[in-house]
Amino acid sequence: MAIQLERVSDDMAGLVETVRRSLVSIRNGRHGAGAGSIWHADGLVLTNAHVVVGRSVRVTLADGRELAARVLAREPDLDLAALAVEAGDLPAIELGDSRQLRPGQLVMALGHPWGVEGSASAGAVIGMGPAPANFPASHREWVVAGLRLRPGNSGGPLFDARGRLIGINSMMTGPEVAMAVPVHVAKDFLQRALHAYLGDQKGQAV
Repeated sequence: MAIQLERVSDDMAGLVETVRRSLVSIRNGRHGAGAGSIWHADGLVLTNAHVVVGRSVRVTLADGRELAARVLAREPDLDLAALAVEAGDLPAIELGDSRQLRPGQLVMALGHPWGVEGSASAGAVIGMGPAPANFPASHREWVVAGLRLRPGNSGGPLFDARGRLIGINSMMTGPEVAMAVPVHVAKDFLQRALHAYLGDQKGQAV
């Protein structure tokens, strides 16, 4: 049994190390810090809207490079924001399917709580879908997980046992209850955001 537990522990540590390559730190002037995930190798980063509230946004990659970021889109109602950095061939996170989640499945969260770079926490899925009426933003879809988030986890990835992104960590609603925006909601947001952004770019070119 001890050997089996050690193997599981090593596998989890290896999984965290893999996902951590796509994790970024986001600083927003004096307004605080948060996390994000590299969504696309060409410099597209996804995070929470509440992490990006000012004009001076800087992103630090896992390899230590610090880059200025451009806010492509921000939707506070979904608590999502898309950023762009001038870099290529970045390690993007693999995407999962949040609609296929089941209560009890193992999930992990990464972020930079209280300045601890690349910190990990683990738990299990509690449920999916709209939150109860007494929860914040109960009209939205959520992944609810039994793990602890702290200041600095906002915008970081919630991922499954295969290292696939299934949610964007957003808030705590209890000591061990984390709320994350489902990845399928993030996909829809990015499709709308990038379509609008590309349309604006064409309009400026004309």
